[in-house]
Amino acid sequence: MLESLVTSKTRIKLLLKFFSHANSGYLRSLAKEFEESTNSVRVELNRLTDAGLLVSEEEGKTKVYRANNQHPFYNEIRNMVSKFLGLDDLMERIVKRMGDVEKAYIIGDYALGIDSGTVSMILIGKNLDKEYLEFIKDKTYEKVKRKVDVSILESDPGNIQGILVFGK
Repeated sequence: MLESLVTSKTRIKLLLKFFSHANSGYLRSLAKEFEESTNSVRVELNRLTDAGLLVSEEEGKTKVYRANNQHPFYNEIRNMVSKFLGLDDLMERIVKRMGDVEKAYIIGDYALGIDSGTVSMILIGKNLDKEYLEFIKDKTYEKVKRKVDVSILESDPGNIQGILVFGK
């Protein structure tokens, strides 16, 4: 879906990076992470900044970029990226079918904005349907080509570092 709207693979990687999570990055680290030339990343960073989708700040001698959450299309782009990654559908299905889910967190690489191919989650609740969990993990891999790693806790330890995607 996103590939049909945006033809630059580097631009797609940047949109995924900056709009999947509250993230920032600088030219050389982005080029290394994406395994792209600094020039191709620079061109796309400039285009996205000129369009107002990204903002940049100087931190010492380094220019750091992040998504412009004041842009009128910020939420729409974030929603598109989330749908592209399949996380909306995944979380909705899990919460609806797992039983009494109190909270659901995305942790690990995805919480840091890194698409490593694995989505790590923590579900908090009692008497959750572990059989369904195995089924949905396989289906998610088929659909979005990402492994899902889920941990289940009965109570919230209160110190989880990640993105809260569902909480009662």
